[in-house]
Amino acid sequence: MKAVMYGAGNIGRGFIGALLSQSGYTVTFIDISQVVVENLNQNHSYPIRIVSNEGHEDIEISGVDAVHGSGTHAVAKAIACADIMAISVGANVLPHIIPNLLAGLRLRWESNTTALNILLCENLMDVNKVLEKLLKKQLAPNEFSLLDEKVGLVESSIGRMVPVQTLEMQAGDPMRICVEPYGFLPVDRNAFKGEIPPIQKLVPFSPFHFYLKRKLYLHNMSHAICAYLGMYNGQAFIHEAIEDANIRLIVKEAMCESIITLSEEYYVPMRDLLLHADDLLIRFTNSALGDTCSRVGADPARKLGPSDRFIGSALFCMSRDVLPIGIAAGAAGAVYQYLNEKELLQKDENAAAALFDLANLQAKSELADMILDFYQMYRRGTNPKQLFQAIEARKKLSMMEVV
Repeated sequence: MKAVMYGAGNIGRGFIGALLSQSGYTVTFIDISQVVVENLNQNHSYPIRIVSNEGHEDIEISGVDAVHGSGTHAVAKAIACADIMAISVGANVLPHIIPNLLAGLRLRWESNTTALNILLCENLMDVNKVLEKLLKKQLAPNEFSLLDEKVGLVESSIGRMVPVQTLEMQAGDPMRICVEPYGFLPVDRNAFKGEIPPIQKLVPFSPFHFYLKRKLYLHNMSHAICAYLGMYNGQAFIHEAIEDANIRLIVKEAMCESIITLSEEYYVPMRDLLLHADDLLIRFTNSALGDTCSRVGADPARKLGPSDRFIGSALFCMSRDVLPIGIAAGAAGAVYQYLNEKELLQKDENAAAALFDLANLQAKSELADMILDFYQMYRRGTNPKQLFQAIEARKKLSMMEVV
């Protein structure tokens, strides 16, 4: 069995390519790094180090080779012969690989009648629709039916945390990638053409938007809150931040808001979501990953987008009459960090302008008011314990009588 992994970066090598290899596929990576391509072709293997607070385990991923992304013909041949394909290049790079992808599909359609399922391993909501639009923009109209019938554009949810690889993590081998033990790959069951391929730890599910929202509105949201509170509190690493009892309480409060909403929206047992949240909190304590608050909290402007982890999750909660108090407190931390990075004065007017410009939140809206109330606490230097007490007080005021 042959697999193509387009992208040999942290996720490509550290997660998806490794899963494919361990599932019995010969894996051809496509990448533009000459060093990576040459190394994979010379050794036909690379090391992965699975790290945790208990130690590490080294494994060797074998049966691999590589093709340079500039070689359109070689890339096309690899795609034409593949039994399965995956893409992890970054959302901004997707448009640039379309010519190679089309060359491979067209060569395949000439002689190969089997469908090709492509696992889309990008941190982008509805990436299947984005890629389909990019492809059809350059396809002839008579090729649309071939794409629709012969290509499965399969969304996935990437939950494995792979931080920036330091020289210490590489331990003398620039090809080594350090990863956390978690390695499940939820995918959109309904997007496959034909049979679902045999891949270890693949989790086909429908409706798949549940997993996409679980990843963005639970995992990414809580991770980001941990990062912004950590930076605000002077902690450099995620594991340091989550080990602070008051930060953990705030993160858990925000998680619970999202859990209630996800459970009600998708009829998923709350017990399953609570177990997932507990697992995330344990994974955040993994000091061996060396994951920094600055990495997880990078680009607060994007994270404050109208449908991203803060505003998206808050509005999602409000659609189910769940008041997102903890999420709003986390969003306020993102606003505070955004103003710092832009070297803008920490004042209410600038915070309100940021929410309008980045999150499309109108002044005096319920969510904007809630975020700005918490933002004022950041601006006054409120510590995490006091911040959590304010969350609890606001929660108490919003609750009706409970039997």
